[in-house]
Amino acid sequence: MSYETITYEVQDAIATITLNRPDQLNALDAAMERELLGIWDRVDQDDEVRAVIVTGNGRAFCAGFDLSEQDGFDVMQRARERGTEEIAEGDIPRDSGGLIAVRMFSCLKPIIGAINGVGVGFGATFPLPMDIRMAADSARFGFVFSRRGICMDAASSWFLPRAVGISKALEWSLSGRIFDAEEALSAGLVHSLYSSEALMPAAREMAESLISDSAPVSVAINRQLLWNMAGAQHPMDAHWMESVYIAERGPAADAAEGAASFLEKRPPSFPMTVSADMPASFPLVHEPKFEQRSSGQ
Repeated sequence: MSYETITYEVQDAIATITLNRPDQLNALDAAMERELLGIWDRVDQDDEVRAVIVTGNGRAFCAGFDLSEQDGFDVMQRARERGTEEIAEGDIPRDSGGLIAVRMFSCLKPIIGAINGVGVGFGATFPLPMDIRMAADSARFGFVFSRRGICMDAASSWFLPRAVGISKALEWSLSGRIFDAEEALSAGLVHSLYSSEALMPAAREMAESLISDSAPVSVAINRQLLWNMAGAQHPMDAHWMESVYIAERGPAADAAEGAASFLEKRPPSFPMTVSADMPASFPLVHEPKFEQRSSGQ
């Protein structure tokens, strides 16, 4: 499968997705929207892929929404160009960043962001659903929406406060100012900083540490438990979901292998796969429906 705006490579169970419009600073156009939305199905369906790294080609990670070929944010036209959903007259065109973020939210593999350069607008919100964000020490960030006369995208009003707290999220988003990698690290937006040369090796090392001794199905379930419970109203919600999955996973072959490898003091070899062996009850939390009409219509 070939792509127009991204590259996709799998090596040693790690997929690398690279934004690949370097002359446009990897700005998001309709083709990239379509490809970044569809790539996660490929990731989830391939049992050879255990983890994903997302990075950018060139000196930028992503410069946000590509405004070079239109006047302002014509999201209806962009949605028609993207061609990923039916849109009738009077419908609300779905935010492309939100479509991508919600799909990443439901991904069954861990996602690591290797933010190699500037990330503003969508370039700052796109990494938020990633599980671990690592950055070059030269990277810069900006939630610049207020400075462009538009609101936040990519479901970032949900993700950003959970990453850095409501006060910092408000300060960054209301001012729209650009800030450096050290501030991002201090606030918890990124996990760690590296030189440009060391970033991708460090991201691969991180990916390997997540998957080397872990059961793929357990990784998928635990990722979904943590992301879904970030918005739960009571710990009983988590207790219920965990109890259901433990009841299903306990008698399964992975649990037997996990116990045996521990007792025999050897690396585990888990037999179950994400494509074939997710629990029958998965998912316990279903994605709410997007209402295509506003309350005023």
